[in-house]
Amino acid sequence: MAFVDYYKILGVDKSASNDEIKKAYRKLARKYHPDLNPNDETAKQRFQEINEANEVLTDTDKRQKYDQYGENWKHGEEYEKTQQRQGGYGGNPFGNTGGQQQQYSGNFDESQFSDFFEQMFGSRRGGGRQSTFKGQDYNAELTLSLQQAYTTHQRTFTINGKNIRITIHAGVQDGQKIKLKGHGGDGVNGGPKGDLYLTFNIEKDRKYTREGDDLYTTLDIDLYTAILGGEALLETLGGKVKINIKPETQNGAKIRLKGKGFPVYREDDRFGDLYVNVNIQMPNALSEEEKNLFKQLAALRK
Repeated sequence: MAFVDYYKILGVDKSASNDEIKKAYRKLARKYHPDLNPNDETAKQRFQEINEANEVLTDTDKRQKYDQYGENWKHGEEYEKTQQRQGGYGGNPFGNTGGQQQQYSGNFDESQFSDFFEQMFGSRRGGGRQSTFKGQDYNAELTLSLQQAYTTHQRTFTINGKNIRITIHAGVQDGQKIKLKGHGGDGVNGGPKGDLYLTFNIEKDRKYTREGDDLYTTLDIDLYTAILGGEALLETLGGKVKINIKPETQNGAKIRLKGKGFPVYREDDRFGDLYVNVNIQMPNALSEEEKNLFKQLAALRK
């Protein structure tokens, strides 16, 4: 039977600290736990191997023997004495029976659990203390319109048959992810529930473009207001605002409305700016009288 490399099983270096080994173990054990992978024999086998490796490498005495004697670590001292009697190393002091040497074979059932595995984690036959694991984390997406993202509001949605009601704060960004603690899968053997990671998707708006906390839009005004000046009404996400148009405003001019942009996430009374691009609409279907007046105006300009 091939030698089992416990370090390789856990994906750590031989120089790994106890904390690094425990961290690697917890990550893998949760991934391959049988309760999270029902009817998956491959996951079950990996879970057994991971626990076996963790039990050896987190025990100072066992790890020292494993590092020193390798595959013969369980009978290290006896192995060393036998080799000394034989005048060297390299033989198998236990013969070919395999009766005293216990190794992983890759295909085994629960009867092949090592003693320390059953003592530490228990087997399907019962006995021993059970390991607990945090439940599975869930990921979900929630789509909002730009107007909905502009305003703090509550939203109810369903995950795995359970209704979850949350408060969505104004200013949430597209792609922003929040963590809802304890709204994931149930824990294993009394372990804590997993968490829910919720990602927001903000729909594009036909009128406004958002960049960070600033908004950009276009305002149509008539030729006469552009030339003579006046007021124009703009419908914003926060309501209607009046904009003063200066006389002789050029097409494409930009007007900045400070504090009229998007709310800053979770910062009350803070807003970005609103940038307005002026678009002058030319008159059409002119009457003969209007055409004559424009001719007179053109003559004056010359």
